[in-house]
Amino acid sequence: MFVYGPDEATLCVRSTIGGVSGSASGRKKSSMARGGAWAAAAVWWWMAAARAGAVWLEIAPSGSKCVSEEIQSNVVVIGDYSVLYEHHHAHPNVSVKVTSPFGDIMHKKEKVSMDQFAFTTAEAGNYLACFWIDGDDRGLVVKLNLDWKIGIAAKDWDSVAKKEKIERANMRDVSEKTNARVTWLSMLSLSVCIAVSVLQLWHLQQYFRKKKLI
Repeated sequence: MFVYGPDEATLCVRSTIGGVSGSASGRKKSSMARGGAWAAAAVWWWMAAARAGAVWLEIAPSGSKCVSEEIQSNVVVIGDYSVLYEHHHAHPNVSVKVTSPFGDIMHKKEKVSMDQFAFTTAEAGNYLACFWIDGDDRGLVVKLNLDWKIGIAAKDWDSVAKKEKIERANMRDVSEKTNARVTWLSMLSLSVCIAVSVLQLWHLQQYFRKKKLI
């Protein structure tokens, strides 16, 4: 799991700007350096806003394993975790606790084999997810898969695609119904026009016969 902290981006920016000289060519290099610094900062922010990482954790019988992420505030976080059922007579369970930088509990579960946590960060800092074995499964080495998604990566694009397909299908149905109604109204209008024309001809014939013009 890769963690990109603010310090790394700051060092990148400083090292880029550090090579500026005072000459005209130096000013040109300075402009290029600033452009590179902005590009580096933009890349870092994009990576910070959209990260997804899956890690395998091996939890010792008498210990715990923790994963931390440096996350900005107002970022969506989703984590899926599941215990690997391997060489065990029964499916092992673990307990999990996710805490904020200030120690607030964002998610806590006991004796589960798989689950999910989801929240929006209220403050920037290190968010910690810890897993440990308890209960009847003590004494076993348990492997656990954690899929930690942050920002854009946490968005359920499959659901979005399905929703867009449903919306397109609904729009197509509405369009087809509208076309069918327009066709039906056109046929009705044409039928009315023909009927009116026939009635006018019949009325004229009756009028001329009464006047003995035909």
